[in-house]
Amino acid sequence: MSDREPPRRRVPGPARPARPGAGRPGSGAGRPGPGARPARRPAGPRPGAPKVIRLGSPRPRLRLVGVALTLVLLAFVVRLFQVQAVDASTYAAKAERNRYVGQVLAAERGEITDRSGVALATSEDAYDITADPTMFAPDELEIADGPEQAAALLAPILGQDQDDLVKKLRPENKALRYVKLAGRQTPQVWKQIKDLKTALAKKAETDDSTANVLAGVFSVPTSKRVYPNNELAAGILGWVNAEGKGGGGIELQLDKRLAGKDGKIRYAQSGGRLVPTAGSTETPAVPGSDIELTIDRDIQWAAQNAISKQVEESAADRGYVIVQDTRTGEVLAMANAPGFDPNNLSEADPTALGNAALQDAYEPGSTAKVLSMAAVLEENAATPQTHVVVPNRLHRGDRLFKDDIDHPTWYLTLNGVLAKSSNIGTILATGQLGRTQAQANRVLYDYLRKFGLGGHTGLGFPGETKGILAPPDTWSTSQQYTIPFGQGVSINAMQAASVYSTIANGGVRIEPTLVRGSKGPDGRFTPSPEPEKTRVVSEKTAKTLARMLESVVDDEEGTGTKARIPGYRVAGKTGTANRVDPATGKYHGYTSSFAGFAPADKPRITVYCVIQNATKGNYFGGQICGPVYKQVMEFALKTLQVPPTGAAPARLPVTFTP
Repeated sequence: MSDREPPRRRVPGPARPARPGAGRPGSGAGRPGPGARPARRPAGPRPGAPKVIRLGSPRPRLRLVGVALTLVLLAFVVRLFQVQAVDASTYAAKAERNRYVGQVLAAERGEITDRSGVALATSEDAYDITADPTMFAPDELEIADGPEQAAALLAPILGQDQDDLVKKLRPENKALRYVKLAGRQTPQVWKQIKDLKTALAKKAETDDSTANVLAGVFSVPTSKRVYPNNELAAGILGWVNAEGKGGGGIELQLDKRLAGKDGKIRYAQSGGRLVPTAGSTETPAVPGSDIELTIDRDIQWAAQNAISKQVEESAADRGYVIVQDTRTGEVLAMANAPGFDPNNLSEADPTALGNAALQDAYEPGSTAKVLSMAAVLEENAATPQTHVVVPNRLHRGDRLFKDDIDHPTWYLTLNGVLAKSSNIGTILATGQLGRTQAQANRVLYDYLRKFGLGGHTGLGFPGETKGILAPPDTWSTSQQYTIPFGQGVSINAMQAASVYSTIANGGVRIEPTLVRGSKGPDGRFTPSPEPEKTRVVSEKTAKTLARMLESVVDDEEGTGTKARIPGYRVAGKTGTANRVDPATGKYHGYTSSFAGFAPADKPRITVYCVIQNATKGNYFGGQICGPVYKQVMEFALKTLQVPPTGAAPARLPVTFTP
């Protein structure tokens, strides 16, 4: 460093005032000249004065923004051109997976109840498990074995074969969008699938190696038919098939009223999920009507229990019991044995399906003799006291006729012919209906038709048989004499029960009814139309027949003593007929039956019992059907609180002394 002091700066002093004339023209101040002072430099900024910032030109920045916007818009244009022109078909295919789809909203099926409103058939919530096969394609799941993986997960839950599920998920028709994997599954089954589907979806979001193989599985809400009483009244109720339609019985007969009207829903879905913001349209389903039957559940139970036990003890093919209200024609019970459980048709015996009481046609035997007696009495051909001499054998046409037992000549009244169930006596009595056998045949035929034989009962039940009743001019030589005692003509059990109800109702036939009415979705009950009524015989004839039928049960000579009910007057008739085997068309075994009503002098209830082909123990109708009649009739009388009349029985004579 130098020892010399740094040069001192001159500090400018205050500006001097300009001299007069300075700056004027000619003064010489404006330009330098000889001896002039140098011009001063402009003064710099004073200490403490603010700095002035000068802005650059905005034009470059505006140009840069404009270029950027142009590039962005150009990118949009290029992309739009690619979507709408270059790759239009590809994106259209992808959009197809996000399209609107429609589903059917199943209507709730109406209930079937007994006359007291107790449910015999009802519906529970269920789900149809469905799938969209296109969502299992390799290009969708990005794996080749999507259907196999999905089937492996679903098979144990649905209880189905894994290979069958794979075939449904990989159909031959690659454009197929809907298949049903399983119908009418419980809510628990769908919850299992839904939980598994959700777990796979969450894992797929975080793990690229995981595919949600259940994304294409869906559910459609529906209902499942349930029969709370299992086998009870199954023959009447029928069942609902896998498609949700009636497959038999009332379920089939009244399917349209029970089913209601399905609705529809249309919504957008993507990847198997509902798109809530896309909106939807819905047509609500209309529930079906509830059907109220004439059946009394308790009486139905008693009838079914009694006939099932007797069929088992007799090792019989089958049996049926009908209980009818004689005043209204309403069927209070119609039981079949063996039966079936409509909740589990897969384990049912195919031969037990249906309603044998209406679908079996068989020769009734001696229970049909009441028809012959009705014709004889109504035509005034005889009275209950008319004497009928009954030999051990009777020759008619090319045959010898006999009774069920060998006997010496019987001296019976017409009442006794019915009480002892004599075939020969019945042939002799009906022979009085005309001057010739041909005339007698035509008269008897007319009465059989009036009582309902050879025609439908009026129930309109699916599969009901009319039986077989040939015109009288076609009757063979044998039929002319066998039809009067119930062979050579075929009926169903409801027809036979209706005959006895007609007599109990003073000679007026009321068409049987099974349906009391229906209750629509609006809750209004609509009763069934009044059944048709037809007078068949006079009230006098009907009362006379009732007294004659009492002799069958009350008199020691009668064949129906096992049907007696203490305190009540009982009218009834036994029957034991040769049976036509439906498998061979030939006679084999017997049809055993008992029909009657009580109280005999003030009828309220008719009970008719049949057992087909009893192979163990006794096979006579009075011996195996009489006790069933008694058990069911006693229960029905108590259930309906029908008191005894207290009147003494008529006790018409059975025999006479020659």
